[in-house]
Amino acid sequence: MKLRTFAGGVHPFDGKKFTEKKPIEKLPLPKQVSIPLQQHIGAPTVPLVEKGSEVAAGQKLAEANGYISVPVHASISGKVKGIEEIDHPVAGRGKAVIIEGDGNEKWIDSIQFDEKYFDLPVNDMRTRIKEAGLAGMGGATFPTHVKLTPPSGKAIDTAILNGVECEPYLTSDHRLMLEHPEEILNGFRIIMKILGVKRGIIGIESNKKDAISLMKKSVPKGAGIEVVSLPVKYPQGAEKQLIKATLNREVPSGGLPMDIGVVVQNVGTARAVFEAVAYQRPLTQRVVTVTGPGIKEPKNVLVPVGTAFQNVIDFCGGLTDKASKIVMGGPMMGITQPSLAVPVLKGTSGILILEDKQAHLEAEEPCINCGRCVAVCPSNLLPTTLQRLVINDRIELAERFHIMDCIECGSCSYICPANRYLVQSIRHGKQQVIQLRKKAG
Repeated sequence: MKLRTFAGGVHPFDGKKFTEKKPIEKLPLPKQVSIPLQQHIGAPTVPLVEKGSEVAAGQKLAEANGYISVPVHASISGKVKGIEEIDHPVAGRGKAVIIEGDGNEKWIDSIQFDEKYFDLPVNDMRTRIKEAGLAGMGGATFPTHVKLTPPSGKAIDTAILNGVECEPYLTSDHRLMLEHPEEILNGFRIIMKILGVKRGIIGIESNKKDAISLMKKSVPKGAGIEVVSLPVKYPQGAEKQLIKATLNREVPSGGLPMDIGVVVQNVGTARAVFEAVAYQRPLTQRVVTVTGPGIKEPKNVLVPVGTAFQNVIDFCGGLTDKASKIVMGGPMMGITQPSLAVPVLKGTSGILILEDKQAHLEAEEPCINCGRCVAVCPSNLLPTTLQRLVINDRIELAERFHIMDCIECGSCSYICPANRYLVQSIRHGKQQVIQLRKKAG
C-alpha cells in the first residue's frame, strides 16, 4: 500500500540509531537551575518571587502576562538566588530565576490525581492547561491553551497528534510513545474533547514500527482515533505537510491549520496535557535526546527545565575529543549554542553534539540554477529567487513571492550543491517583512 505524504522534501542522514533503543533515564537532581522567564511564543512573564524566596518544585515563579502567554514554574525546590540575565538558547540573552536546590525535591501540595478529570468542563480543562504553563513541546512553544481555543467561526473537525519526529537524530517523542502510550492517548482524548471533535489522527513515520504497533494496540475502542504510518521524509512532521499527508488538505498561503478545520499537537504536549488536567502538574521537566558523534554516551534523558546543558552532558559521559559544535534541537532546524551553560527549555527536544568534520561550514558558491531547491521545497517556494530579493533589499517583492510561507525547514540549503545559505537569507528577509508590517500599522 502506498503511504500518504506531501510534495517535496529531502532524505538526510537520520542518526536515530544513536538513541532510538535507549530508554528514558531520569537526570539526578541538579544543584542549581536557571529558569528563563520567556520560554514560549507571546508576551513575557511577570516574576512572582524575589531573591531569597523559598520555593517548592512546581511552584509558580512568574505569571502569564496576557492571553498569549503562560506561567513559569520551579523545577526543583530550594532558594531563589536571584533573577539575573543569562545566555538564552533562543533569544540570545534573557532574564531567568536562579534557584539553588535544597536536594529534597519537595513538591507543591496541589499535585494529586483527579479520578474525574475527564468529566471536567472544557473551560476548566483549558484553565488547568494554562496554569500548568504548557507550550508546544515539538519546538514551536506556542501556548497550548490558545491553540485549543479556536476563534469564533473556525469550525474544527479533526485533531492531529504529531508523532512523526522527522528531525534527524531526535528520538525523545519515539521513546515517549513506547514508554507512555496510555498517557499520550489520554492527553489526546482530552484535546479532542476540548476541541469538540470526533476524529483524531496520530501520524508516525514508518521507521518507528514499534511505536506504530504499540499506539494502535493502545487506542481505546470507539475513541475515533486512527494511527497513520507515513513515509520517512523530511519535513514530514511540519504542520502543513502533516495535514497534507494525512488529510490531503492544504493550508492557504498566510493561513493556519484552523482555517481548514484542523489543530495539530505534539505527542509530548499531549502527555503534558494529561498531567496538567489529571494531576494539575505544571510543565517543569521534559525528555531531551542527548546525541551525536560528539557525545560519549548518547541517551534520552528526563531533565528539569532550567538545567544547564553541561549537567546533562556530564550525565551522558561528557564530550568526545573531537566535539566542536553544540546544537539545541536537530541539525536541520536546531539552533547553534555559544556554550554549555545555557539552560534546557520547555521546547528543548534535543542536545546535538557534532564533531569537527560535521561542524565545518562550506563557503558559498554562485548559484548554478539547477532548480533542486525548488523541487524539494515543501512549501512550493522559489528559495534562490527569495534569497536574491533579500540580498538586493527587495523585501516588498519578496513578500509578494510568499516569503512568509517558508517554514525554515532547511531542505533547500541541505540539497544545494553550491552551499547557498538560503535559509539564513530567507529568515533575515522574514524579519524585515515583520518590521515593515509593524511600520505600516
